[in-house]
Amino acid sequence: MSLDSAPPLLTRARDVWRQLAAEPVEFGAAGEVAVVASPGSAFCPPGWAGVVVLGGAALVTAPDEETAARIRTAVAALSAERLTDPAVVRAAVRAVFPVSEFLGPAALAYVAADGFRPVVSAGPRVTELDAAHPDVAALAEAAGTEDAGEAALDEIGSPAFVVRSGERVVAAAGYRRWPGAAAHLSVLTAPGSRGLGLARTTASAAVRHALAHDLLPQWRARVPASRAVAAALGFRELGHQLAFRGDRPPTAG
Repeated sequence: MSLDSAPPLLTRARDVWRQLAAEPVEFGAAGEVAVVASPGSAFCPPGWAGVVVLGGAALVTAPDEETAARIRTAVAALSAERLTDPAVVRAAVRAVFPVSEFLGPAALAYVAADGFRPVVSAGPRVTELDAAHPDVAALAEAAGTEDAGEAALDEIGSPAFVVRSGERVVAAAGYRRWPGAAAHLSVLTAPGSRGLGLARTTASAAVRHALAHDLLPQWRARVPASRAVAAALGFRELGHQLAFRGDRPPTAG
């Protein structure tokens, strides 16, 4: 599927990642893989390689042209969809770019206004706080370093949409504005308050706010529970993201 023939939601999602690649590159037809050298890519941390597959086509960014050429040769026989399987990537590139670490894969999901399923039933009251409010920071501390880092509520630019239990914030959601008019969702629930639907409730408020500002809500998730919350709100998984860091083999002689 080419960009010109892609459905509108996929076209918008691809435009987000095309801009994040930070170099001129386009998604090809389904199954195709485009590899580009981009030291400024937002697909991955500096010095890493990043893979994004959307609608069956892949973009790969590499930290420099030499690495891009190595990866381009290594994955030439692979279909795009296989590039978000760490085992496949490791086996394909090990001779030219031995992989030492992976991030992901994570599912990438999106929703448009006509597909959004907001929370409408009576439930916990959602209120707004400034993202820098101490009660939001307290939630992140209570959730622990790993979960708080994954959610990255400290990076949101929207209001924080929160639910309280007594005086404590026990769930919060918001979003960061990304290129391509994307709203990248952040959602976090305190460990003792999970399984109560609070992630869906707060995320629903954040998505409604993003759509009201003509943004494209984006949900990136690795764990099944988070993916289930996104699906319940009407998000459609359109692809995956993977990043990997490699150690080049020593130069002969």
